[in-house]
Amino acid sequence: MIRIFKKYEPYLAEFVYGSIDGSVTTFAVVSGSVGAGLDSAVIIILGFANLLADGFAMSVGAYLSAKSDRDNKLKNLNNHSDQDQLRKQFLGEEKSPIQMGTVTFLSFILIGLIPITIYVIDYVRPIDANLFLISSLLTATGFFFIGWLKSYVNQTTIWKGILETLFLGLLAAAVAYYVGDILEKIIT
Repeated sequence: MIRIFKKYEPYLAEFVYGSIDGSVTTFAVVSGSVGAGLDSAVIIILGFANLLADGFAMSVGAYLSAKSDRDNKLKNLNNHSDQDQLRKQFLGEEKSPIQMGTVTFLSFILIGLIPITIYVIDYVRPIDANLFLISSLLTATGFFFIGWLKSYVNQTTIWKGILETLFLGLLAAAVAYYVGDILEKIIT
């Protein structure tokens, strides 16, 4: 793996996990909003609400899951005669639940910002462009990067990781877009 990632390698799985969910859910919010014909200000509000609330919820879930797993493993060590040595070895090798939650949150926010970035730019300095197309292309680039990292974490081929991530992300966006479009027509 690239030297820059070596230091962070133990937490790459959490980074991928948070990144995938952050980009997919935020792009789904953007897609659903565009499908419903909502304006950029609403997309920004919903996008940031999703980023912070869902990112926090995911990080808490990652923390609690890792902490529960760690506590159960430590509890099971009590049944061994050499429990003190095993406990020290286990605690030295185990990832920190707090760091796992933090990495999940930060990656969710960092990569989850991609789909709404162009809407923020347009809000600050209006541009004459198809914002949804730009958001889609930026998000697809993010999916590409995440898929590449995912292939490393899962030890699969690079193209499998990339194509799987692209496909699932675009599928979620399509569902959200058409739900927004259909509901907007029903409600208004």
